[in-house]
Amino acid sequence: MTSSIAITLPDGSVREFDRPVTGAEIAASIGQRLAKDALAVKIDGTVKDLTTTVTSNVRIEIVTRNHPDALEVIRHDAAHVLAEAVQELYPGTQVTIGPAIANGFYYDFARDEPFTPDDLAKIEAKMREIVQRDAPLVREEWTRDDAVAYFKTHGEHFKAELVEAIPADQAISVYRQGDWLDLCRGPHAPSTGKVGTAFKLMKVAGAYWRGDSRNPMLQRIYGTAWRDEKELKAYLTMLEEAEKRDHRRLGKEMDLFHVQEEAVGSVFWHPKGWTLYRTIETYIRTRLEQAGYVEVKTPQLIDSSLFKASGHWDMYGDNMFKVEADEGKKQLGVKPMNCPGHTQIFKSALRSYRDLPIRMAEFGSCHRNEPSGALHGIMRVRAFTQDDAHIFCTEDQVPEEAAEYFKLQLGVYKDLGFDKIDVKLALRPDVRTGSDDLWDRAEDGLRSALRSAGLEFEELPGEGAFYGPKVEFHLTDAIGRTWQCGTLQYDPNLPERLDIHYIGEDGAKHRPIMLHRAILGSLERFIGMMIEHYAGKFPLWLAPVQAVVTTITNEADGYAAEVHKILKARGIRAELDVRNEKINLKVREHSLQKVPVIVVVGRREAEERTVAMRYLGGKDQEVLALDAAVNKLTEEARSPAGDRGFDSPF
Repeated sequence: MTSSIAITLPDGSVREFDRPVTGAEIAASIGQRLAKDALAVKIDGTVKDLTTTVTSNVRIEIVTRNHPDALEVIRHDAAHVLAEAVQELYPGTQVTIGPAIANGFYYDFARDEPFTPDDLAKIEAKMREIVQRDAPLVREEWTRDDAVAYFKTHGEHFKAELVEAIPADQAISVYRQGDWLDLCRGPHAPSTGKVGTAFKLMKVAGAYWRGDSRNPMLQRIYGTAWRDEKELKAYLTMLEEAEKRDHRRLGKEMDLFHVQEEAVGSVFWHPKGWTLYRTIETYIRTRLEQAGYVEVKTPQLIDSSLFKASGHWDMYGDNMFKVEADEGKKQLGVKPMNCPGHTQIFKSALRSYRDLPIRMAEFGSCHRNEPSGALHGIMRVRAFTQDDAHIFCTEDQVPEEAAEYFKLQLGVYKDLGFDKIDVKLALRPDVRTGSDDLWDRAEDGLRSALRSAGLEFEELPGEGAFYGPKVEFHLTDAIGRTWQCGTLQYDPNLPERLDIHYIGEDGAKHRPIMLHRAILGSLERFIGMMIEHYAGKFPLWLAPVQAVVTTITNEADGYAAEVHKILKARGIRAELDVRNEKINLKVREHSLQKVPVIVVVGRREAEERTVAMRYLGGKDQEVLALDAAVNKLTEEARSPAGDRGFDSPF
């Protein structure tokens, strides 16, 4: 007698079936409208085709367009529709790979002739025709030999190469839509019509086959796809706003920084940009001092033996810059991260349990050999500074230390203008160091710390560092984009690998737990993100130039110079503009430079010892007595950390 199959639905209700049942049948048993709207089925947390047969007790969700996982299915389907459209329009084009990605999808093609903007319009029109056909998307299983033979016969040599890399005993899944098919693991919706009409092709870029510059260059067509036209329009509007906020353009307009070919992946900070950088660094340094951190500095060049012992040489060696020394007898690494150096400071003296926790911070200058094609302004560079720190503590101290860090982290983000933050817990990757028992304790320790701090979080299986799990903080900016910034990583492995210990209360040696943490991450990347978040219009305390004192008439030049001197003496980063130009021109120029406050003086202000203050973005001006204005600006320019920063070069 066959036992029944229990299907648990999201609301906790259970449906029983006396035979194996497909996702589509489960949806139909709940309601015909649901069956019509269904795109896929999520079985015990994994999204699968609706044709998947359920043979045991499971938890399921029916994925419709409103489901959180719907977009990935829609975008994956759109990639297949794109590939079919290209091959219909341009016979002889080879298809390679085409995944769903954040905000859209892409497909890589091998074609001698480059795609043009006119081609994109034709391809998009053909895609809409294919969607209108509403051809069923049908999964088939082939043997590896049959798949290789098929793709070679049809001139699809890249696909054949992909299939040949699959183990011989592994089934090959192919998805057919009408007369066209593609090698794919899935899942997919039931038909091409489920893609809908809310998609758009965006651009063409170059991409090497399998990401290797030694391989042929392919053409990658990017597209975006959404649930409906409203979402698509919102995304395209966001892209327009993002272009206006591009940190590279604003960096040039505001004279903050530049990059150039002679120093690929490194930043030339101009005086105003360096003022912004130092303001943020000073703010973070003050917060760290208040939180009980000690600051250190470690070498740039370290013998390869330390990186080999730590595991970084094997895991990240290809991304490290390496230098030979002592006539080739030694190989040094330019440090890509600070943690190995911090362990050596800990190890340089005998430590007691009474010394713990030790919170060791560094504004560490790091270098990583990023591919030139991946570099992007100051957000993706080869030379960068991390606001890095490592907390050496006992296992019992982890929850309290993590909770204090979370409090510090969230407070900093609030001060810097970010209040929408998602927290995620990245768990053990396939390639890792350390025993499963260590990983169990590490992951449970971070879960406990997050829960005790009252933070909601999402778990990300397989996304942890090779030496330990990590908590990630994802910030949402002013136009809705998310950025992964700060992290807390629980590491019981590095102390073991590098043989560091402390003397416990029992007089024996014990391994400390090492908490890797960064608040901003890369200062360069975070500053680029902030430029775009604020569109260059920084709050007064952060602005490189906080105020400009300018004149209506040359009769007020002397008074303007006096006002400027007073503001500088009070720590305001102020400039003086006494050019013989019309005041409207001066105001417009300084507004384009995103100066928060323009202090205007003329003959009347000089006689009455007042100033007229114009705030960026405001239509009106406020006339105040000089003392009142200076006090007001001084208070408004105060750092949230309570310090007044440093003497600026202005």
